[in-house]
Amino acid sequence: MRKTMKFLLPAAAFLLAGCASAPAAPDYDQLTVAIMKASFRDQGIARTDRLAQDDTNRACSAADVAGKPLDEATARALEAANLKTVKMPLDGKFLGDWKEGEKIAQDGRGMTWNDKAGALSGGNCYNCHQISKQELSFGTIGPSLYHYGKTRGVTDPDSPAARAVVEYTWRKIWNAKSYNACSDMPRFGHAGILNEQQIRDVMALLLDPKSPVNQ
Repeated sequence: MRKTMKFLLPAAAFLLAGCASAPAAPDYDQLTVAIMKASFRDQGIARTDRLAQDDTNRACSAADVAGKPLDEATARALEAANLKTVKMPLDGKFLGDWKEGEKIAQDGRGMTWNDKAGALSGGNCYNCHQISKQELSFGTIGPSLYHYGKTRGVTDPDSPAARAVVEYTWRKIWNAKSYNACSDMPRFGHAGILNEQQIRDVMALLLDPKSPVNQ
């Protein structure tokens, strides 16, 4: 037993010394940023500044890594900050042409390196939502939007009774994080993915009683 201890004690001391001198754990956040910066480059209209996170994205990313939702106070503060970025239509007109809105919902093109600056992008709405009954291919990341206006009692989008639903929908499309800090929905207006007229057309797709969405 004494002979065994004679050999074990130096070995244990060696291991402890090794642990004491082990390098600190790497900063995985910094490593991830470095890898992303090394993997992307500016090309055409696609710029690496898209990798920069704002306070909302940074907080939601940290919550994802921690495997838990944002605390209530932080979530409410971020939602309030995002709500302030929403630009309501200057002319007070919220709805455009639902036929154009359907085209935008179907179109996933835009904002890639070989697109021209100023070219219109699509909304790619069907990638996450069911919208019209006629479309059989749609994603389920987001809730179904079929009968969106109908189920909310919007028979006349211009009426005072529909105002709250109309304004909420505009804000949701412009900056979804106004109502859910860590929403997966793109911030279409805030990020410049869709312009004001395009948002009007998508609004019409969802709220116009004549749209196939509400049939």
